[in-house]
Amino acid sequence: MAMVVKNNMSAINTLNTLNKNSSALSKSLQKVSSGMKINSAADDASGYAISERMRVQIRSLDQANNNTQNGQAMMKVAEGAVSSTVDILKTLKEKVINAANDTNTDADRQTIQKELDQSIDQIDDNANITYNGKYLVDGSHNTKTTATTTVLTNQLLYTSTAADTKLTDLKSRTGESLNISSSDQVTVSYVMQGKTYTTTFSVESLSLSDILAKDAKNGSDTLTVANSGFTLSVGTKIGLDGAGDTVYTANNEEGVHLTAKVSGLNGQISGFTISVMDRYGAIRKAANAALDGFSESIRAQNESQDNAMVFQVGAKANQAIKVGMTDMRSTALGLKGTDNKTLNVSTQKNANAAINVLDNAIQKALDQQTTIGSVESRLDYTSSNLTTGSENTQASESTIRDSDMAKEMTNYTKNNVLLQAAQSMLAQANQSSSSVLSLLQ
Repeated sequence: MAMVVKNNMSAINTLNTLNKNSSALSKSLQKVSSGMKINSAADDASGYAISERMRVQIRSLDQANNNTQNGQAMMKVAEGAVSSTVDILKTLKEKVINAANDTNTDADRQTIQKELDQSIDQIDDNANITYNGKYLVDGSHNTKTTATTTVLTNQLLYTSTAADTKLTDLKSRTGESLNISSSDQVTVSYVMQGKTYTTTFSVESLSLSDILAKDAKNGSDTLTVANSGFTLSVGTKIGLDGAGDTVYTANNEEGVHLTAKVSGLNGQISGFTISVMDRYGAIRKAANAALDGFSESIRAQNESQDNAMVFQVGAKANQAIKVGMTDMRSTALGLKGTDNKTLNVSTQKNANAAINVLDNAIQKALDQQTTIGSVESRLDYTSSNLTTGSENTQASESTIRDSDMAKEMTNYTKNNVLLQAAQSMLAQANQSSSSVLSLLQ
C-alpha cells in the first residue's frame, strides 16, 4: 500500500469494524439487561409480531380468569342466601307438621303461625341479597321464559288411570285396589296465593275430574272452578316449560297430571292434598299414600325477558357462561300471596295441607341451589383451564422472546473484547500516517 497522508484507509476500515463491534456490544448489553432476545421489531419482525399476539392472549386469559373468580364469588353469595332459605324451609316443615298434630290447641297454632310469618319474611330478606349492587335471587336475573302454569304429577296411581276413573275404582301403581268405598269422605285442599281452600264431600260415584269441579272455601272466601282450579290429563306428556319445550315424565311412564287453569304466579297452586276417610272417620292410609303422590313437575312462573347474567370466561367474543337464577321470594315459593297473606296453619286441616306446600317449596329451593352449585363447579374447571392456557401460552412466548442468558453473556463478553481490540487497533492505524513525516525531513 502506498504511503499517503490524506486518506488513511487502515484507520477507516478499523473505525468501521469498531462501529460494528460497538453496535453488537450495545445489542448484547440490551439483551442481557432486559432478559429478552427480541426487544423491538427490528430484532426479529415476525418473532416480535407472534410474541406480541401471545402477550395479548396471556393478558386476556388472565383477565378471563379474574372474571371467573369474581363469578365464583358472586355464586357463593347467592348460594349462601339460598342455603339459608333451605334451612328455614326445613324448620318450617317441622313447624307445620307440629301444627298438624291435634295435641296442639288453636292458641298453640297461632303461636306457630307467628313464627312461620317471621320465617317467611326472612326468606324475602334472603332473596334480596346483593353482590356489587346486583340483586341475585329475587327473580330479576331469570332466563327468558313464557308464563307457565303449575303442573302436579302423580305416578303412584295405576297407569290406566284417567280423568273419568271413579274414585272407587282407583288402583295403586301395582294394580291393587285402593279400597275406596262410596260411603267414604274425601277432603280436597289446595293452596293458592297463600290461602288454603278446602272442600269435603262424599265419594259416592264421583270420578277424579268430579272432585276437581267442587267449589273450595277459605273461610268465607269461595274459589270456584270458573276462576281457578285444575284440569286433569293422563299420559307421559306433562306440559310446556318456559322455553316452550314439551316436558315428559322422567321415566317416560304414564302419570296423572293436574294443571292449574291460571298461568303465572297469580294462578300458582303451591300444594295439593287429597285425604280419604271412611264413614267412621278412620284414615284410608293406602288410598291417601297413593293420592298424596302429586308433586310439582312444572313450576309456575311469570313471563320474563332474558335477564340472565353473563360471565365472560374466555379471550374471544361469546366465550361466556350464562346463568339464570329464579325467584326465591316467598311468593314464588308459594308461601305467600301477592296480597301478602302468608300460608295459614291455624287449623289442623290447613296445617296438613301446608305440609305439601313446604315439600314443593323445598324442592324449588333445592333446584336453585343445585343450579348454583353446578355453576360454581363449572367455574372451578374453567378457572383451572384458563390458568393452564395462560401458563402454556406464556411458555411458548418465552421460547420466542426470552434470552438465553448464558449465551448472551458469552456474546456480550466476546463483543466487549472485540470492541476493545478495535479501539486499540484504531489507535495503531491512526499512528501509521505519522511515519510519512520521516520522508519530509
